[in-house]
Amino acid sequence: MKALMIGGTGPTGPYVVNGLLERGFEVEMLHSGRNEVPEIPDGVVHIHTDAYDPAKFAAAVEGKTYDVCVASYGRLRAIAEILAGRVGRFISVGGLPALRGYMNPFAFEPHGMPVPTPVDGPLVLDEALDTKGYRIVLTEQAVLEHQPEASHFRYPFVYGPRQPVPREWMIVRRILDKRPHIILPDGGLTLHHFGYAENLAHAILLSIDRPENCKGQIYNAADSEVLTLRKVVELLSKSLDHEWEIIDMPWELAVPSRPLVTQPLTTHRVMDTTKMERDFGYVDLVPPAEALALTAKWLVENPLSENQASLLQDPFDYAGEDELIAWWKKATANPPEIAWTSEPGYGMAYSGPGGRARTQATFE
Repeated sequence: MKALMIGGTGPTGPYVVNGLLERGFEVEMLHSGRNEVPEIPDGVVHIHTDAYDPAKFAAAVEGKTYDVCVASYGRLRAIAEILAGRVGRFISVGGLPALRGYMNPFAFEPHGMPVPTPVDGPLVLDEALDTKGYRIVLTEQAVLEHQPEASHFRYPFVYGPRQPVPREWMIVRRILDKRPHIILPDGGLTLHHFGYAENLAHAILLSIDRPENCKGQIYNAADSEVLTLRKVVELLSKSLDHEWEIIDMPWELAVPSRPLVTQPLTTHRVMDTTKMERDFGYVDLVPPAEALALTAKWLVENPLSENQASLLQDPFDYAGEDELIAWWKKATANPPEIAWTSEPGYGMAYSGPGGRARTQATFE
């Protein structure tokens, strides 16, 4: 059996390549050749070309056929067309921005995506709402036109080794710099679905193992467990043995947290991934808490360059952060004393901490 991996040197690629080898495939890996990674075994054939140039790609695979193709890189529409009729299974990787609201939370009223957002939820069909999302939708449509039995995976933000612009670096670097505090907006309660690289690769490999339900299907791909931003910060700091104060501010004031939120509102991005569970039995191979610890270790050993970090648009302006925190603490140090006629409660149905007291001292 022969497999073609288009890409292969990014976060998920080596896991997919090695998974294909474990399943008995002879693997050819088509990529630019600018970046080789040690996780790829010597037996893999490398085809070095420009996957974004349809003519060069067509020349590189001329006369070749494959049992499986995993296309995670390059000009996907052209790749799907060029390989039409020449692959047994075509598996493609796109992005969650195809879903309306992912890049533009103002596309819904009230603002923010539905929670969870189903795989067949509203798409970006109006370029004015989001140019990138609109193009991703056109690509999905073209893939299924040229490869009607394709399995298409919408990736979220990916974390783990080899991620070129990792959100986690903004937290890890502050830990390495021994910052005493970090600003989070609205309690850090925003839920954003991410996908650990090994988990996303696991999803693709499972679809290869169980093709009968996956033909012509699109999947929201992400970790099954979605963490709040605050939980991500807590887990990363715990994994690196760092204690600090989390400063909770309203979103409108928490300017330094913008790069962590990656959108202009703290609304949620939570995807319905149950279709993967139903069709090929997906569960997280690596639990997110463990995955974050592994990511932190990787970033400590492989810190970003200043040029790479600049893509995150986080200036790491600690002087500005300290000034904002000092102002916030001063502003909130003396809240007004309110003489409530009747102090608001949590509702009679709530019996947790601070809630309705027990009616009896002992249970009988």
